[in-house]
Amino acid sequence: MENVQNKIIFDWIDFSTDTETYSREAFENAVGDQFEAMMFDDNHEIPSFIWTLNYVCVLQNSARMINDISIKKVPRNPACK
Repeated sequence: MENVQNKIIFDWIDFSTDTETYSREAFENAVGDQFEAMMFDDNHEIPSFIWTLNYVCVLQNSARMINDISIKKVPRNPACK
């Protein structure tokens, strides 16, 4: 992978866990929203954050023994009511 650590990139880079490979299409289907940008932390092959039109998705390791992730969707611009 090219050196994209600690900066926001606007082109999708496929990434994999032990259980799944995430293409742009697979990720958009999983979260139900359109990709905009992603950010990788130092020396990680899985992004830490992915921005979509409506959410900031926080990706975290969800298992100790295998490489798997959980995705938490945080609304980007909650509507004020």
